[in-house]
Amino acid sequence: MTETIIVPLNKLDVDPKNVRKTYRADGIIELAASIKADGILQDPVVRKGDKKGRYFVTAGGRRLAALNALAESGDIAKDAPIQCKLKDGNAEAISLAENVMREGMSAADQFLAYTKMADDGMSIAEIAARFGTTETMVRKRLALGRVSPVLMDLYRDEKMSLDQLSAFTITDDHEAQERVWNDLPSYNRHASYIREALTGEGVRATDKRVRFLGGLDAYEAAGGSVKRDLFDEDGGYALDVVMLDSLVAQRLEAEAETVRAEGWKWVEITSDLPYDAFHSYGRRYPKPVDLGEEEQAEFDKLTAEYDELAELLNADAADEDAEPRLDAIEERLEQLRNRAEAYEPDAFEIGGAIITLANGGAIRIERGLVRPEDQPKRGTAKAQDSDDSEAESGKPKINHSAALIEDLTAQKTAALRIELANNPDIALAAVVHAMLSRVVGSGYGVHSALQISVTCEHIEGSMKQPDASKALAELESMRENWGHKIPGNPADLWEWCLDQTRDDLLVLLAFAAAHSVNAVEGKYSGDRKDAFAHANQLGQALNVDMTTWFEPTGAAYFSHINKQSIEAVIAEVKGAEAATSIRAAGKKAEAVAVAERMVANTGWLPEPVRIPAADNDMPAEFPEAAE
Repeated sequence: MTETIIVPLNKLDVDPKNVRKTYRADGIIELAASIKADGILQDPVVRKGDKKGRYFVTAGGRRLAALNALAESGDIAKDAPIQCKLKDGNAEAISLAENVMREGMSAADQFLAYTKMADDGMSIAEIAARFGTTETMVRKRLALGRVSPVLMDLYRDEKMSLDQLSAFTITDDHEAQERVWNDLPSYNRHASYIREALTGEGVRATDKRVRFLGGLDAYEAAGGSVKRDLFDEDGGYALDVVMLDSLVAQRLEAEAETVRAEGWKWVEITSDLPYDAFHSYGRRYPKPVDLGEEEQAEFDKLTAEYDELAELLNADAADEDAEPRLDAIEERLEQLRNRAEAYEPDAFEIGGAIITLANGGAIRIERGLVRPEDQPKRGTAKAQDSDDSEAESGKPKINHSAALIEDLTAQKTAALRIELANNPDIALAAVVHAMLSRVVGSGYGVHSALQISVTCEHIEGSMKQPDASKALAELESMRENWGHKIPGNPADLWEWCLDQTRDDLLVLLAFAAAHSVNAVEGKYSGDRKDAFAHANQLGQALNVDMTTWFEPTGAAYFSHINKQSIEAVIAEVKGAEAATSIRAAGKKAEAVAVAERMVANTGWLPEPVRIPAADNDMPAEFPEAAE
């Protein structure tokens, strides 16, 4: 039997038999805003409490929490009259029925409802206040609601993911949206490809040219046209590429004037430089110049402080002032380094400089480059000097046949091999030198007698979110730290390696060798199965804990697999019964959110990223996530 009654708010208590124990804090805030605007749309279900005049809320715990929040903020009275339904029966069954039998609103319907409210005259601020959410979230829902109805129907029918639908919000042109969806092959409809197809020749905000100018805001302030993307963390696109390149060229030219004042024969600017651009150039490097005693002491002191701060930052043990101080030290050290070396006069007579942009948008200046036509004919001059010297000395010239030269140098090689085999310290320096020449430099123009090389694959292109990779960030930090110590002139690298301690050489060996590791399983890497097996053995030897470096979040993992696979993951982690929550989720976006929450803090990882135990056994169960 059910009866409608009025109960003062301060007479309502949480029912211990209410089966739902957990609520999102944000959800309570949103519900409170809705109740404040529209009242309670569904009466709470109550039963008589243990004390006279009090009632337990069997169904409606979220409503009670929201009402109490409104009372605490003074929006309603603490004894405000609340219309309730008094219902007899099994309290647990009533509570379970209310929570399990209801079906959440389709996300597509929600987007369209927000759009209808905005079209009817409600401002973004009013909508946000009414539903207890942020204006940014309202803008995103409005943008989704304005996507082509044809595409919205595909999303509603689960033939399109939320990521894909979000990508179409970059433009309001429904015809263009539908054309891009139909033109892209079904296997290549990733959100990033959709954005690229819709922006045409636009330049992403992450492009080094945009970063060099100070970001999209700076480009737009200079008069450039921009297309914003609410769902792209990178911000959007610069549409006027000609203007963008012109602005970049103006700033580079200003830098070029300073470099020209140094006296180089030529100076060029370019925003982009091919990887092999320097292969045809010769090079002149600055020569060391002794610093004065005071400057050398300052240099040594700052270097020690820099190393100490960098170590603290890598260990997450530094205070908030450490990073700005590190930048200041780096700037001063660079000034001192520039004073500690100088180019010889002939370098300016025949050499030049190229001013370009590094990947992050910083200015990169390559000095001392010598064009092929400007390089001295040193071989001819050397031969002439040798002939003149022999003629003056009266000594006869010794001629060696090619076969004899090969024999003699083979003898020399054998002697070098046995001597190196007997001197592990020099051997270590030689191996590190050969590997570093490929890792920290271009690898060209640096010669080693050792036939050792490092193949370093650029794995960023294989990642969907390389900027989010903790391991890549850590490796780049290590590279930057060593970059301040390793000499820039490849000709100085050998002597530098010889001066290092065995401990430092071992660290450098590990650093260089690490760049050669490749466990990427691409589409055409079937012939590397043994290498992949060794990669797992390597991980076992290193005791790698992949949970430190990768977390299966919605963005990093679940949004990239289908709903059936998500269900299989939850079954593996939590059991078959828990997996029904994925089946019950209305849309894939909801399934992704549920899966992310259920897998968080369990230690579960997708199979391709796991380092299997030595016996190839993976744990059958995973610990429960903390609620």
